[in-house]
Amino acid sequence: MTPAARVQTAIEILDAIAVAARDGGAPADAIFADAMRARRYAGSKDRRAVRTHVYDAMRIVRSAPATGRAAMLALADAQPELAALFDGSPYGPAPIADDEPRAETGLAAAALLDLFDPLVGEGEHDAMLTRAPLDLRANRIKAGRDDLATLFPDGETIPGAPDGWRLPPETAAVQHPAYAEGRFEVQDAASQYASAALDVAPDQAIVDLCAGGGGKTLAIASLVSNAADILACDTNRARLQQLPPRAERAGATRIETLLLNPGQESAMLADWRGRAQRVMVDAPCSGSGTWRRSPELRWRLTPARLDRHVADQARLLAIAADLVAPGGKLLYAVCSVIAREGRAQVDDFLEQHRGWTADSGFLPDDVGRAAGAGFLLTPAHDHCDGFFLARLTAPC
Repeated sequence: MTPAARVQTAIEILDAIAVAARDGGAPADAIFADAMRARRYAGSKDRRAVRTHVYDAMRIVRSAPATGRAAMLALADAQPELAALFDGSPYGPAPIADDEPRAETGLAAAALLDLFDPLVGEGEHDAMLTRAPLDLRANRIKAGRDDLATLFPDGETIPGAPDGWRLPPETAAVQHPAYAEGRFEVQDAASQYASAALDVAPDQAIVDLCAGGGGKTLAIASLVSNAADILACDTNRARLQQLPPRAERAGATRIETLLLNPGQESAMLADWRGRAQRVMVDAPCSGSGTWRRSPELRWRLTPARLDRHVADQARLLAIAADLVAPGGKLLYAVCSVIAREGRAQVDDFLEQHRGWTADSGFLPDDVGRAAGAGFLLTPAHDHCDGFFLARLTAPC
């Protein structure tokens, strides 16, 4: 592909991503992968260049653009070398017309920024869209952080994460044989902090209510060295099916999965009511804390979608509370920096569940900032994904 053809390909992919964002369609990574499969003539350098154009444009454009070309023109204004590639050459984009419209740039629309937790100031905005490093977590069942340091000597420790090892962005760590052996997982530091904050111990009965693909479930199994029974639940069959092979690779043999029917979670978990010492609720959310990795999430969030997330979070918290044994703990986690999904959600829970208390001091020193009854982590302050965490203790 010529450099100009790469730009035109990026424009076409951005068109598809913008439509999917407005309509709730496939994520950007899936759209990009499909688009490149349809262009088998593109080499690895072409794919990298096109991906860079696509993601650079998504980072700079604050909401779903009218067209992919408008997004790429906004990027060309910031990267003048791209403007020269709008030359009308075969397979390249048409020349730029005078006063041709550009997509609006910035972190997000003002109405969305107004929803952020008060701790997230304007000075933190740039960090929310910078490329994220690649964080690894050593699997204690098979390895330790010293092993990761030997395998990847160009990395560094992650403050407050005893099993964490940080590598430069887009390092091909999963291609290392040690990954197939289950010696480590790719997991952002914020998720490592969340898993550790559950305060698990051997022989506990543990429930991961929103396990998804099982990243935090595996981290919990690692923290107890495979010495506790863990029930991993989700309503998404495709995501939950990813966990058993991952658990087998990790040597985590005491994980049981349970596919829940939406709306029937409490009935299906009746046998667990009041007997779990620890419950993790990594609830569905806006994903506003993960814009470094998935910048198109800014394009997807609408008031109606946020309302649905907030309602789901409250419902899942109530379900989880019924599972916790007297004196047990519930860890509420969302990868969000929006106050309604964080501090306000936990305030409402504590108002409705008398006798429950919010824990303090459950994060490493210098990690997170107090946000109501929980703690907020942000890319600028904590060098990890944005997360809200609250640990709640049930009455005895």
